[in-house]
Amino acid sequence: MWAAVSYLVTALVFIVLGLKVNSVYFAVAFFWTALSLILVSGAYFFNAGKIFRKRENGVIPFYIRWAFVPFLLGAQIYNAWSRKHDKVPPIQQINDNLFLACRLFPSDIDTLKENGITAILDVTCEFDGLEWTSTQENISYLNIPVLDHSVPTHSQLNQAINWIHHHIKKDRRVVVHCALGRGRSVFVMAAYLLSQNKEADVHDILAQIKETRETANLNKRQLRHLVKRHRRGELLIKNKAYLIANPVSGTKLWSEKEHLIVTRLSAYYDLTILKTTPEQNGITLAKQAIEHEPDIIIACGGDGTVTEVASVLVGTSCRLGIIPLGTANALAHVLMGIKSKFIPVEQACDLIIDGQTNLIDTAYCNNDLMLLLIGIGFEHAMIEKADRESKNKSGQLAYLNGFLHSFGENKAQKLMVKLDDNEPEAINTNSFIVANAAPFTTLLAQGGGQPDHRDGLLDVNWLTPNKDNETTILSIAELMFSSITQTHLAINSHYTNAKRVEISADQTLDYVIDGEVKSADKVVVSIHPASLNVICQEQN
Repeated sequence: MWAAVSYLVTALVFIVLGLKVNSVYFAVAFFWTALSLILVSGAYFFNAGKIFRKRENGVIPFYIRWAFVPFLLGAQIYNAWSRKHDKVPPIQQINDNLFLACRLFPSDIDTLKENGITAILDVTCEFDGLEWTSTQENISYLNIPVLDHSVPTHSQLNQAINWIHHHIKKDRRVVVHCALGRGRSVFVMAAYLLSQNKEADVHDILAQIKETRETANLNKRQLRHLVKRHRRGELLIKNKAYLIANPVSGTKLWSEKEHLIVTRLSAYYDLTILKTTPEQNGITLAKQAIEHEPDIIIACGGDGTVTEVASVLVGTSCRLGIIPLGTANALAHVLMGIKSKFIPVEQACDLIIDGQTNLIDTAYCNNDLMLLLIGIGFEHAMIEKADRESKNKSGQLAYLNGFLHSFGENKAQKLMVKLDDNEPEAINTNSFIVANAAPFTTLLAQGGGQPDHRDGLLDVNWLTPNKDNETTILSIAELMFSSITQTHLAINSHYTNAKRVEISADQTLDYVIDGEVKSADKVVVSIHPASLNVICQEQN
């Protein structure tokens, strides 16, 4: 916090100077400096090292450089002076495969070669990394943007230590560097060494590093965070991964995206790839994978493939990663946000690398795992009309066509519904939805707003049938309003919660569960709270 305050105070000084001087040029320079320092102060207040937009390849975009010129110029001058007068060499070997360093320059390339270093972890955010691709050296480079005097976030540290471990397992030598090789890089180095020896003491590890690099010195905040994370058992290597791909999911994107996915994830995980076949589905392959005790199993396909893999992981500690390659990808939309609709593979890979997880609810419908919802009426008819040929040809438009067709039919049926231990109730409806999770685009499940997949409850939604389509349109508009406002109007639609739902009728029930069409004499849905560990966006 002191860094944020000091930058803010310095910015105020420059603002005053800008107001005092008569020269326009000096005033612009002072105000520019003040703006730069205010932005940096804000970054420290919110621990937002990403404000510099430094990419994984170490490049800071030109527009950021211009915005932060005064700060970056000052940082460059101070770093160059400090490095020149430092009492330790720029690069020092900590153990057989690990090196600690200050900011690297082109003049250090020969030293890297001499020591056989082929992997560089840069934990600065304020300096451009070297253009390693232009050096024509076989260098693996990763940037984890951390502010000076600060600590990496949990996901950043997880990414860093897994990346280090992955390269060391391949017998590569890794150098970790920050600006001067004293704080941020020491934090990450110590975290990795602690991950390799859970019984080690933080102070002993730091002393071991300091024996070689005497300037290594964590500040109080960094030391406190390192001790806390070690005591909580958070410094763990979790990079044994199995990827289960369905090559024919959706529009058969696997063949197009396979190289991107494998290249991206292989830099962080020891990756084993399994592909589904007509003889071996996701369930079979997930059972094979779980026997090897992986840290993560990644389902690469549509919602059906995800459900198959998840059915094996429910109730286990193994994490589920999702790379959406299907048509609807509804669960990915829920867990990854709207970006998954536009750059699904890239977004999914980024989240899997970050490794942020949450426990989500699952449900079972007639002994089948349900991650999303079951639908009777409109939802069933929509999915039934959107057959594989239609989805291959039209993508998500196939669902819209199916919905319009079912909407035109507007068929109602009488259901007997029992919620928890309540008495059964007769409901006449053309749409009945029981949802564990659903994106906001699944309007028929939005009676109480978007279902919360972590509340331990099922969302039950139904519409009252009407002879005219106008009233049905109003009901759907009401659901759309509920989705946006997270409120329930209760005019033409109905909504409640339950932990267990039983549905029966005089005839066989046709329903859809997570995109799969089924039928049964009776449908029973029950919730299983916090039963699946899924990689997803950070949530409050």
